[in-house]
Amino acid sequence: MTTTAPLGAEEQTDAPAVPAGGRRTARRRIPTGNGLVFVLPFLLVFALFMVWPIVQGLWMSFTDSSLALRDTHFVGLDNYTEAFGDPDVWSSLGNTVFFTLISSVPLVLVALAMALLVHSGLAGQWVWRLSFFAPYLLPVTVVTLIWTWLYQPELGMANQLLDTLGMAPVGWLSDESVAMWSVAALTVWWTVGFNFLLYLAALQSLPTTFDEAAALDGAGAWRRLWSITLPQLRRTTGLVAMLQILASLKVFDQIYILTKGGPNGSTRPVLEYVYDVGFTGYRLGYASAVSYLFFALVVLVSLVQFRLFRRED
Repeated sequence: MTTTAPLGAEEQTDAPAVPAGGRRTARRRIPTGNGLVFVLPFLLVFALFMVWPIVQGLWMSFTDSSLALRDTHFVGLDNYTEAFGDPDVWSSLGNTVFFTLISSVPLVLVALAMALLVHSGLAGQWVWRLSFFAPYLLPVTVVTLIWTWLYQPELGMANQLLDTLGMAPVGWLSDESVAMWSVAALTVWWTVGFNFLLYLAALQSLPTTFDEAAALDGAGAWRRLWSITLPQLRRTTGLVAMLQILASLKVFDQIYILTKGGPNGSTRPVLEYVYDVGFTGYRLGYASAVSYLFFALVVLVSLVQFRLFRRED
């Protein structure tokens, strides 16, 4: 006599077993190597154009490599020892730190003021947004050309404005005490649009409930700004400040095109000194050592900033 299996028996035998607790155990999916196929091209390009130059440059910093000589010899820490005692390294580092201080502070404060102005509902929103962000889209060569004409000692608009006000002309690019401030003004006008965009995006994402509640309680606009809006922008301010300090420390383009590091080296940053030593003085090994010392300084500043902002959060 033959027996027939109950309906659905085959499905029951194929279903995963249910343990006594009543929970169905999920099957583990064994990872495959297919994802490596998609990542491999990026890894190859990254290793070729990023990892290998870093390793090669680090090795070069321990040698007397030169563009004028074919033979290269290992010199150990001699390049680093010379860099610590080189007054030009310290003067260029001082110029870099000074530029970072006088450019980063206004780039944060001015960007915040611009974002608050646009966020307040000022008439002609698209005009303000365009005028604030448009300079950031210009290439550095165009920006320096514009400001070179503005800084012309006789025909420049800056000195003409001073003459209209009855003031003496200023050597914007020839006076050692003024040249770095001139570069900082150019940098603020050129790059403040990016920080403005970050602040504006943060303002538009803030909840309005706190501000509305404070307004109902009789708090004025300035009180709401200092007690409600600015505290909510703390994380954005930390991000903008960190990005701006790192960008200012790596300044090179506008100074090299505008002043060539002059007058008398008063505006020469570290990266321009590395360029001059490596490609003008042909000392690639020493230039590599200076660049890696500066790289260590940038990493240290980044870690300190990250630790401070993380502690505040």
